[in-house]
Amino acid sequence: MRLSTSLIFASLLSFISAEVTFTTPAAGGSVPGGGSISVQWTYAGTPAISTFTTYQLFLMAGGNDGASMQQVAVLVPNGVVAQSFSSAQAVVQPGVGGTQANAYFLKMMLTSSSGGQLINYSDRFTLTGMTGTFPANVLAGINAISGTAGPANEDQITNDAGAGAGDSGNAVPYSLQSGLTRYAPMQPVPPTKITAKTWTPLFPTSAFTVATTYFPRPSIVTTITASQTFSVSSVENTIAAASQPGSNAQQRFLNRWKD
Repeated sequence: MRLSTSLIFASLLSFISAEVTFTTPAAGGSVPGGGSISVQWTYAGTPAISTFTTYQLFLMAGGNDGASMQQVAVLVPNGVVAQSFSSAQAVVQPGVGGTQANAYFLKMMLTSSSGGQLINYSDRFTLTGMTGTFPANVLAGINAISGTAGPANEDQITNDAGAGAGDSGNAVPYSLQSGLTRYAPMQPVPPTKITAKTWTPLFPTSAFTVATTYFPRPSIVTTITASQTFSVSSVENTIAAASQPGSNAQQRFLNRWKD
């Protein structure tokens, strides 16, 4: 019996469908800003939640595309995925953004043990009591949206869009990135032989300032480094152990001291 193309496609989707569904804050709801915010979610689909190791949770604001959205706070910088993976609580400072309706949404990055990532976004909600402002591009993105739907989820596991954490950010040099989270490239693997006669730096130097007074709060909270794809395989040594040397040099040495 021949199966229809749509049926085959649907069966394939069942193996690659995974999603974090945020239940709190509710879509279109209002949450007091400038204090503790409670986040709740459920996970369903394939792969199983046990295939993920860590997660990051961010508070975002703006439109539904990368150019008009902004990360305004890191709620969970490096969480561990466990059986109780369903909620988090964090403090949101009132100065990180404004009070525009449905300006905010959540972004969760789940890192798989195989190196890929699953990125899920929540529906939009409003934070009241905020005292900050948004840049012009973020405000334009907020004004352009209709409804409460957040950005589309990103599956960087099954489509191999990213082999490691922050692959999309790794295309931008570290010094040119902005926001609370920065992305670093994959660390190089040492060669098996040293052939270089002179040395050159891998990356350009960066400026620094010697602290003589207290610095302001850091502008970079989290750095995510691309997962290492290099691997080493072990091979069993099938050669039998050598037999006892025929010359028996040690025994002849000991015989010299016999009476």
